Amino acid sequence: MTSRQRVISALEHKTPDAVPFDLGGTPVTGISAGALTRLRKAMNLKEESVKVNEPFQMLGMVEEDLLQASGVDVVGLWPQNTFFGYANKNWKPWTLFDGTKVMVGGDFATTTDEKGNVYLYPAGDTTVLPSGMMPKGGYYFDTLVRQEPLDEDHMDGRADFGEQFQVLQDSELQYYQDTVNDLYNHTDYAIVGNHVFLSLGDAAVVPGPALKRTPGIRKLDEWYMALHLHPNYIKDVYEYQTEIALKNLALYKEAVGDRLQVVIVNGADFGTQRCEFFSRDMFREFYMPYFKRANDWIHTNTSWKTFYHTCGSIVNLLDDLVEVGVDIINPVQCSAAKMDPVFLKTTYGDKLTFWGGATDTQKTLPFGTPEEVYNEAKERLRIFSKNGGFIYSGIHNIQYPTPHENIMAFMEALRDYNSRQP
Repeated sequence: MTSRQRVISALEHKTPDAVPFDLGGTPVTGISAGALTRLRKAMNLKEESVKVNEPFQMLGMVEEDLLQASGVDVVGLWPQNTFFGYANKNWKPWTLFDGTKVMVGGDFATTTDEKGNVYLYPAGDTTVLPSGMMPKGGYYFDTLVRQEPLDEDHMDGRADFGEQFQVLQDSELQYYQDTVNDLYNHTDYAIVGNHVFLSLGDAAVVPGPALKRTPGIRKLDEWYMALHLHPNYIKDVYEYQTEIALKNLALYKEAVGDRLQVVIVNGADFGTQRCEFFSRDMFREFYMPYFKRANDWIHTNTSWKTFYHTCGSIVNLLDDLVEVGVDIINPVQCSAAKMDPVFLKTTYGDKLTFWGGATDTQKTLPFGTPEEVYNEAKERLRIFSKNGGFIYSGIHNIQYPTPHENIMAFMEALRDYNSRQP
C-alpha cells in the first residue's frame, strides 16, 4: 500500500499492510522544535535550523528527509497564518533558551522583560498588548488574557467574536487549493486538513491570541462560569461560530475537493486528568447540536473523516461523540482516569479511529528509559491496531525535554511491530 491507501484502510476499520504513522501531521501530533533538532542530529540528517511552524507550542516542521527516514504516512494541509496571526514565510533565525537555533516567520515579533520572560505579539504588531508569554527557561508561549471591561447588561457574543471567526478569503482558498494539489499529486501521503473549523470554547482560542483587540469574555474561568451565568451569550457565540464554520466548510470543499482524507473539526479539551470538565447534560446542551451540524455537513458532502482532539478523561462523552458523527478521537490520553486502552478498543474500536495513544508523552516518553518507551508502545500497538482503526502517534505532541533515544525507541517499536505482521 501507499501511505495514503494505508491510512484510508485504517480509517475504514480495515487491516492495512502496516500500522500508519503520524509525526508532525497536525498541531496535536507534532514535536517540539528543540526535540526535533536533537532527533535530526541523532539520525544523521542534514544539519539545518528547524522551522517553527506552530509557535504557540513551539512545534518544529517535520521535513521530507525525516518523513522518509522515519516512515511517516501523514502530512498536514496547514493554514497560511499561525496561531498568533502571522504567516510562516520570510523565515528568520531565533534562539531557544537552551541556545538551540531555530527559524521563525518574519513577523514573529517579541520583546523581553527584565526577568527574561519573552512576549509575543498578535500579527507581529508590537504597538498593541502582547498575546503570548514564554517564561524564562520555558518551552511554550502561554496565551495572555487581554479582556476588556464587560457591561453584563449589554453583552453581544456575535459582535465580540465577529473578527475572530470569519469567512475564508479568496487568497486563503487559492493557497489551500494549490497546496493540496501539490501534496496529492506529488506525494503518496495521507493529508489532514489543519484548518480547525469548530473548536468551541477552546481554552487556547477564547483569549484570541491572533487579535489586536479582544472584546467580550476572554478569561477562561469566566468563560466556564458563563455556561451557567450567561448561557445565551455562550450559545450566541457558538451559533455564530457554527454558521461561519458551515460556510467555510463549503468553500474549503470547493478548494480542496476530496484530495484530503481527514479534517480537524475540534481542538477543545473536554477532559481533565480525572474526569470531564462539565456534566454530560451540559455537553449535550452546549456542544452536541453544533458538532452534529458540522459533522452532518461533512459526511453528506465529502469523503473526509472528522478528527476531534480532546485531552483528558472523556469516557462519559464518548457515546455522545459517536452519536454526533465523530470519526476520529485524538490524543487518546490513556493516562487519564478510566481511559483504559483495552476498554476503549473493545467498546469503541468499531466506531472510532484512535489517532494517538501509542505512548505517554507526559511521563514515559520524556522521562522513561528507551526500553520502557519501546515496551509501552508495543503493548499499545497490540491493543489498538487490531482490525484497523488506529494511527500510531504519541499522546499529544512530543515534548521539549524528550531524549532522542526515547523517540527513536518509539519509532523502532512501530518498525518492529510492522515487520512482524503477516
